Amino acid sequence: MNEIKILGLYVSSKIKDKAKLQNVLTKYGNVIRTRIGLNQENAAPGIILLELFGDQEQINYFERALTGIEGLEIQSMNFSGK
Repeated sequence: MNEIKILGLYVSSKIKDKAKLQNVLTKYGNVIRTRIGLNQENAAPGIILLELFGDQEQINYFERALTGIEGLEIQSMNFSGK
């Protein structure tokens, strides 16, 4: 079984250009198997959980694109699938 990678994105109120985040998520949608949004009321900070799969090179590009978004905190979990 392949490795399972989960990314947690903390979308803070410091992100001024949320459209940039949405564009990155759309561009790399081919490596996102599952996307869950945990939103707060009144446009407060929220969390997006992503289950990634597929081409590791594309996943690496995706993660680099996310790190370029100011105000976005990223955490990851990796499972060996054994």
